[in-house]
Amino acid sequence: MAGNGRTIVVTGATGRQGGAVARHLVTDGWRVRGVTRSPDSTAAKELAGLGVELARADMTDRARMRAVCDGAHGVFSVQNPMISGEQGERAQGRNVVDAAADAGVAHVVYGSAGPGTPNTGVAAWDVKLEIAEYARGRGLPLTVLRPMAFMELMTDKDLYPPVAAWHLMPRLVGADRPIPWLAAEDLGAIAARAFAEPRSYVGSDLALAADHRTLSECRGIWRRVTGRNPRRFPMPLWLFEKFVGPDLTRMWRWLATHHVDVDPKETREHNPTAATVEQFLRRRTQQLAG
Repeated sequence: MAGNGRTIVVTGATGRQGGAVARHLVTDGWRVRGVTRSPDSTAAKELAGLGVELARADMTDRARMRAVCDGAHGVFSVQNPMISGEQGERAQGRNVVDAAADAGVAHVVYGSAGPGTPNTGVAAWDVKLEIAEYARGRGLPLTVLRPMAFMELMTDKDLYPPVAAWHLMPRLVGADRPIPWLAAEDLGAIAARAFAEPRSYVGSDLALAADHRTLSECRGIWRRVTGRNPRRFPMPLWLFEKFVGPDLTRMWRWLATHHVDVDPKETREHNPTAATVEQFLRRRTQQLAG
């Protein structure tokens, strides 16, 4: 088994990316220490049932993160700017870097995002470049994973797809603008492989996408898979931004005017079974039906 009983710390373990990484690592024989602020949550209990060791910690607490990283072989680091905001993401990301460096971990895999282009004006992307550079400055063996858009935007209730993916995204990105898509579960598989094969991955900065589809194409695939159109809930832009802030809509406007070239063939070199949009939607439809 790849892990041989060594420990990987996974931040955001009850979230979409962290949860996927934790599950794949457990399957591969790693010991997983899942960082969560709420170890009593349903998601945390499900991870514990898989054998994940839960560590109550907040990434704003550097000392606590240092203790969590003690004795670990590696760290998967991801922060959620939708929860923490720009300043919070920057502080949390740097705290995890410092904790990992001070603990002497052998490998950090960083869940980044975006095109890898500096000064886009999208805080959720620009801050991630800062954090990655900070990690390099601390001398950490680093792998950066950069998905653009997660397929879960189309399906997961907590991402409000009727408002976001099916109403505002087509307006702001453009219904016929190709978008690079990746399922979070497939990012988890690639992160686990990076930990298993450090010689191939340390120093890499990987743009990831398993499919390029316009929102019009995604809508057509949804209709073909489910027999109906995806539900839309029109909401004024100002009201949406009142709930989520302006950075997400700024991101969508950036995508409307900038081409992002990510080759799915390259992503499948790291995960040969990475799902296309249609495969993802069929799988998710079956999960919801079951």
